[in-house]
Amino acid sequence: MKTPFGRRTRLLAATTATAGLVLVVAGCSSGGSGSGQTVAGGVHLAKAGQLTTCTHLPYPPFQSVVDGKVQGFDVSLIDLVAKDLGVKQQIVDTPFENFKTGAFLNSGQCDLAAAGMTITAERAKNVDFSDPYFEATQAVLVAKNSGITSLDGAKGKKLGAQAQTTGEDFAKKKGLDPVSFASSDAVLNGLRTGQVQAVVIDYPVVQGWLKDKANADKFKVVDNLKTGEQYGFTVKKGNKPLLKAINKALKDAKADGTYKKIYEKWIGPYDSSVASPAGS
Repeated sequence: MKTPFGRRTRLLAATTATAGLVLVVAGCSSGGSGSGQTVAGGVHLAKAGQLTTCTHLPYPPFQSVVDGKVQGFDVSLIDLVAKDLGVKQQIVDTPFENFKTGAFLNSGQCDLAAAGMTITAERAKNVDFSDPYFEATQAVLVAKNSGITSLDGAKGKKLGAQAQTTGEDFAKKKGLDPVSFASSDAVLNGLRTGQVQAVVIDYPVVQGWLKDKANADKFKVVDNLKTGEQYGFTVKKGNKPLLKAINKALKDAKADGTYKKIYEKWIGPYDSSVASPAGS
């Protein structure tokens, strides 16, 4: 996922009761080290009264603007963390490459990152991951009349993927040369307009697309790739109090059925083997 750096900073009016949205670009600064608030469990927040979450929009069903509000699977889970800390969640939209470096976490602009992000050893060099909260597979989506029946069948065709993602990396490892798109919406639009004949992207994202009848009538999944990917939330390296708070909220939600309800709302029928991966 990759976003142009020239985008102007602006505050959107779209908010939920618990999640506001701010758009920022690299190089902007806010919430200096002298500001913030320490709350329950010794968790220090970048800004008083709010848990500031970095994300990259849109990435449905994990986070996107729905009916003028920032909503999604990740948003709902981090709302639980914010509730435990006695604050509200505020969402900051940032370029995805910053999640790999931890830039906005290190600068104190955000407390955590939640972006449907796969836990990898390379990323863990720069950030600390929570316990995994979701196991993802990659899906290959094509037009129904494309004649493509698998990822291997996309060789020699134009394949699309979201930039800076594990889906793009996976396609490259298979010897393909995917066309990179800045966002998941751009990936789907590339398929719609014929810029590409197939796309590889996280299966839950495809599930969300196919809920739309127009998409379901035109496109189909021809391959589901088990890549062993697990999603995690991230915090600044060494931020143990917040990491502990996130892991506790996830554990409690799985124990009391809240996680299952959130999963069914945003993902679909609950599959415990996928929804509750073992800790890494």
